[in-house]
Amino acid sequence: MASVSAIIPAYNEADVIADTIQAVSRIPGVSQIVVADDGSSDSTVSIAMAVNAGPVVMLGRNRGKGAALNKALSQANGEVLLLLDADLGKSASEAVNLLEPVLSGEADMTIAVFKPTDADGKLSSRSGGFGLAMKTARLGIRLLGGKWVQSPLSGQRAFKREIVEKRGFALRFGVETGLTIDALRGGYRVVEVPVRMVHRPSGRSLRGFVHRGRQMADVLLTLGRKALGR
Repeated sequence: MASVSAIIPAYNEADVIADTIQAVSRIPGVSQIVVADDGSSDSTVSIAMAVNAGPVVMLGRNRGKGAALNKALSQANGEVLLLLDADLGKSASEAVNLLEPVLSGEADMTIAVFKPTDADGKLSSRSGGFGLAMKTARLGIRLLGGKWVQSPLSGQRAFKREIVEKRGFALRFGVETGLTIDALRGGYRVVEVPVRMVHRPSGRSLRGFVHRGRQMADVLLTLGRKALGR
């Protein structure tokens, strides 16, 4: 069976990072956990070091998700990579459903499709945002990669390491969009998998709007670069 490295990008997730790491450590087949801290100002790093048996890589300042993942990639030794956001907490255990199709040879990349949940993890129809970045990424992936993807911005994925070896991860919040296009262009099988994961929604606060604005800008930048063959 292929070896699996889980990579957890984190930024100021001291309240939940321990639960996430511990949940991932119990997933069968995961042989290494790499935490990629993106310049946290809280105790995320010290907590991660205390509970994680694998490497914790640190950026000197907040440079974005893509930079954190690229630094972690140099420390990951698995043939299969499992990307999971740091705020999943105990629900990170659901990632076993992402790994199984890749390890069994049924898929080359799996993408988590979240079942709508509320803050208590119960099924809900509520949404944190308006979906403009999601729709833009979905359309861009269809035009550049030839496939409609339901959850193009989902950060929870399992995939063969070779997919990302050549180009690395896209900048900041363009990671998922770029990764999906690269996989589809390379002829890899991309499959979406429903999961019962729970993470912190960005919401409709000022902070949420700023986050989605940055996400939209990064998605557009990544689509532009991929259209130019980069």
